[in-house]
Amino acid sequence: MTNWKDSYPRPQLVRDKWLSLDGRWTFSVKKTNEAGMPPKPKTINVPFCPESMLSGLNRITRPDELMLYGRGFSVPEEWKGMRLILHVGAVDQTAKVYIDGKYACSHEGGYLPFSYDITDLLNEGEERHSVIIEARDNLDHKYPWGKQKYKNGGMWYTPVSGIWKSVWLEPVPEEHITSLRIDTGLDWVEIKAYGVSEGTLELCGKSYELTGLTEDGRACASVHVEIEEPELWTPEEPNLYDFTISSGDDSIRSYFALRTLSIEERGGCTRLCLNGVPYFFNGVLDQGYWHDGIYTPSSPDKFAEDILAMKSLGYNTLRKHIKIEHERFYYECDRLGMVVFQDMVNNSDYSFIHDSALPAIGRTKIDDKVVNDDPETRMIFMESMEGTVDYLYNHPSICYWTIFNEGWGQFDADAAYDRLKELDSTRFVDSTSGWFWQNKSDVDSYHVYFKKADLEMGSRPLVLSEFGGYACKLPGYYYGGRRDYGYRKCADRAALQKDISRLYKEEIEPLKARGLSAAIYTQLSDVEDETNGLLTYDREVKKVEKI
Repeated sequence: MTNWKDSYPRPQLVRDKWLSLDGRWTFSVKKTNEAGMPPKPKTINVPFCPESMLSGLNRITRPDELMLYGRGFSVPEEWKGMRLILHVGAVDQTAKVYIDGKYACSHEGGYLPFSYDITDLLNEGEERHSVIIEARDNLDHKYPWGKQKYKNGGMWYTPVSGIWKSVWLEPVPEEHITSLRIDTGLDWVEIKAYGVSEGTLELCGKSYELTGLTEDGRACASVHVEIEEPELWTPEEPNLYDFTISSGDDSIRSYFALRTLSIEERGGCTRLCLNGVPYFFNGVLDQGYWHDGIYTPSSPDKFAEDILAMKSLGYNTLRKHIKIEHERFYYECDRLGMVVFQDMVNNSDYSFIHDSALPAIGRTKIDDKVVNDDPETRMIFMESMEGTVDYLYNHPSICYWTIFNEGWGQFDADAAYDRLKELDSTRFVDSTSGWFWQNKSDVDSYHVYFKKADLEMGSRPLVLSEFGGYACKLPGYYYGGRRDYGYRKCADRAALQKDISRLYKEEIEPLKARGLSAAIYTQLSDVEDETNGLLTYDREVKKVEKI
């Protein structure tokens, strides 16, 4: 198994020189209102959150606690004279970074990466340097928070705090590529390299010169290439094109895929199409939780294992549910051929009565322009949505964005749809997954658990974005603390196999014939109290053999 320390954290913009800071850090906690030094530090294993077993701590961070992470590092001799960038994958919820005792930067929001040029903060003449990350997480609902609760149980899970994605260093020349924007069609690619004004693309054995321009005040170099004898990307044949860009003293490696997404009338129905052809997105809900690492698996190789396990059952899609994953996950989906339906992470409060109970008895109409109306919370959600698109835009596996799920934090979904389409017009957008539909969405999106999925085709493609959830608790593989949770109980694996097979044969297959474009079964694995996974929480047992 690959260690996190040995896994390059950013597979879509690769440089040869880098240094992982994953591994042993000092870790101490003090009350936020306490003065003076914190108690004697313990050791934590980064990138695992302190609540996890793999962190070495297995402790819950309380709302009034401040986490202090620290470690030393040395800059390799061959990096001298280059700029040094510190990359932090994710810190939940807020972070302040100090280098050699000097303040570097702050970040808010627990799911997206951030970076900072620390070159000018390093103490001159010293061989050893220090980084301290001060983190706080009080589960403030103005930030994206997902399904974390201090009192976990049922559909609510153990909270995650502090560092939970990789931390690493990267040397770069003064002028260097800061990011890429990749757009493709069926036989062309357009690549923009930001931070530089010129460069050379090496692709399919040919060289192409990038043209300099300015975009939104940023330096940028762009190239458009027509692809001869194109090989398209599908889950069945996930063809990728590798390329390099060189600009001055900088050189990076990356990849892209050729694929298109469209909505077209076929056979009397409006359907989701991949590469111009109607495609049935047969998927499972994937919450990205792990029994020993919570938000972070023990090895990045575990992502590929999950993907291959689902492909062996006939699935081609994962709905990444209310979590923004490690980038290695999306790379494996690109490489192995697994479509991703990506959720935005909800913020604001959850109301059982408003968001679950009333819709269950048929109240699915609201004016969402007047709910969840705190201006700061709305602004943070929109900024997080924009950051999510920017972070994940280049991954070809992502074919579908979900903005709001079951009304959690929902506000002015039509305006959010318009903004998301400005950011990314190439992918499908599900504005309101489950219910509380407004006027603008690319799909009609339903959640059906407690009745037959007898849906009618409308003017938009039909998507069953959640269903199933059949629970099967296996002795010796239960990691919950209370009653096991699911939407239908099955006594054993044989009963689960029978019930799921019936569900697909009697409900999903007829809907496909009537125009259903996608169906997302709940769920990939058990999660704590929830025993409705196709895999056990530890991934040791696949509960069914076929779908």
